[in-house]
Parts: sequence; structure tokens; C-alpha cells
Amino acid sequence: MKKRVLVATGGGDCPGLNAVIRAIVLRAGQEKNWEVIGSVNAFDGILNEPNEIVVLNEKEVAGIHIRGGTIIGTTNKGGPFAWPIKNPDGSWGSADRSDEMLRRLQYLGVDAVINIGGDGSQQISNKLFEKGCNIIGVPKTIDNDLQATDFTFGFQTAVQEATTAVDKLVTTAASHNRVFVLEVMGRYAGWIGLHSAVAGGAHVCLIPEIPYDINKVMEKIYSRFHHGRGYAIIVVAEGAKPVGGEVYYSKSDEVGYKNPRLGGVAFKLIHELKQAGLETDIRETVLGHLQRGGTPIAYDRILAAQFGAKAFEMVLNQEYGKMVAYRHPNIVSVPFGEVLSAYNFVDPGSDLVTTAKGIGICMGD
Repeated sequence: MKKRVLVATGGGDCPGLNAVIRAIVLRAGQEKNWEVIGSVNAFDGILNEPNEIVVLNEKEVAGIHIRGGTIIGTTNKGGPFAWPIKNPDGSWGSADRSDEMLRRLQYLGVDAVINIGGDGSQQISNKLFEKGCNIIGVPKTIDNDLQATDFTFGFQTAVQEATTAVDKLVTTAASHNRVFVLEVMGRYAGWIGLHSAVAGGAHVCLIPEIPYDINKVMEKIYSRFHHGRGYAIIVVAEGAKPVGGEVYYSKSDEVGYKNPRLGGVAFKLIHELKQAGLETDIRETVLGHLQRGGTPIAYDRILAAQFGAKAFEMVLNQEYGKMVAYRHPNIVSVPFGEVLSAYNFVDPGSDLVTTAKGIGICMGD
């Protein structure tokens, strides 16, 4: 009788997810006694009635490594520990269905689980492991905010999209003598903002880890204009905040979505600049989900393939309770406890921040 590994993709979609799925299936195909199945929309596929489980074989994954998103779907709402439940009064609450899910996994004959996701998904992985689930994590996030791995797949593709946006804004900004503010994703980490600002040649880069002084930003903008002519590009990460200020966010009304909804900092920054006296023509561009969609670049396809193959080898070696990680030049396994021990922030004293300042980028401090 064949053994069975279940694959789930959770959290936000990300370029490279399909490449990981494909690598797991192809690596499992090298073993004659294993088969791979997928849970549709993270763990919802197991908990839904009826179950939504798909067979993942070489035919199903052929060519998917060049596609963005995930063929088995994903969700960043609910989950086995916080399943949305509608109360009699019409309000929404949540229920812990993790024990039920483990029973369903056993019924399905699942010997091991590979959970592909970011911080929230790996917190779920850790809780399931503590309950006795044979589970392995694969790090996925464009934000690059997971501890214990040098990079997460999807990050470099997001940086490429953001850099392309900076490149395009330069030409229109120079043509109209304007200031452009480009808002990028990243939540509480400034990795996308910092990398795309350096790559694209932005003049100001504002990230969550370095609270900005609006007067410093003003000084940099003024230095870019002479007799009313010039231009400036500002890259601002969605979690950036002024000195003494707070992250700009709203509360989502989506059922089961508990995270603060970041976004809108570009508009807030423009308001602050105008309040400080900036009279130069200024426009905003919010890149949004364009960073998360589309075809993964070669770097992310390769990293995703390495992660997928390693994840299945960890199943073979029964290295449960761990996550795949990239520590140059090796692909290794790291215990969930180490992965979740800290958030992967940009170090304000890091070489790349020093480089950014050294080539004249204002970091707001």
C-alpha cells in the first residue's frame, strides 16, 4: 500500500508556489511507494463538506512551474484553529477544529503534511506538530519576513516587479518635473522597499524599521529640483511610519481575516509633505497585488524547486516539526521554534542600508 503526503498552500498567493508543488510531486515520483495529494484552499479542503482533495501526479503538475499563484488554491482566512462560525445573532466567531482535522487526515491515510506558507501558516504548522501531526513547513512570502532563511521564494519576483515600476516612473517623473511616491508591500518589513529602491535608483526609501522625519524627506526632494525643474522618486513600504507615529492601516471586515489591512501610506505621506509646505507636483502609485501575481523569475523557480525537493526528502527522513530554509549555499531544515522565535526585520545597520545611504538614498533619518 502506498504512503501518502498531503500538500497545502496557505496565506497570500506568491510566485513560485506551483514550482514547489511540482518539485514535491517529481521528487516523490522517484520513490515507488508514495503518492501526493493536495488540499484545496489551504486546510479548508480537508475541513469542508464534502472534502476537496485533489490527486497531484506528474501529469497534473506538468509545466506549472512557470505559472503564478497555486493550482490548489489558497486562503488567508480562518484555518483549523480559528474556523469561522456564524452565531445565532448573525455575528461571526471562530471554533477550533484542529482535532477534527487530524482525525480526517488519519481517515484519508495521510502519513505526512507539507504546509507551504508564511508566518501565519507556519504558526499553524507548529501547533499541528505539537498535536502530533507529521508536518513539515516550506517558507513562502513575498515579504521575506520569515526568520531562519536567507530568502523566501517569491521575494525576488516581487522586487523585480517593484523595480520595473520604479524604472517606469523615472521617465514620467522626469518628463513632468514631478515627485512620484511608489507604495510597495512588505507589511512590517522593508525588504521589498529597500531592494527595489537600490535597484531602481530611487531618491528616498522609507521602510518600517527606520521611522522617517518628514523634514529630512523634504530636504532630499528640494535637493533634486533647481529653478523648478527636476524630479524625485520615493519608494515607501506599506508599514513605514513617521518618527513618533504609527503604521497606517484599517481593520478588515472580511470574515475570518484577522490581520490589520495595511495600505494607503502613499496618500498619507503626500498629505504630510503638503502639510510641510511642499508645492511641487506630486503623484502616487500603489503597486498592490501586482507584486504577488504573475510568472516567477528564474531565481524563485530554482529556489522553489530546491525547497520542494528538500521538503519531500525531509518526509522520507521523518524530519517533522521543521521548516525548509535557505542558508547560502545550502538548503537546510530548521525547527519551527527557531523559525517563529523572531520576525525578520531589516537591520538599520546592515550593509544594504549602508549602501543605500552611500549612494545618496535618503532613508528618512
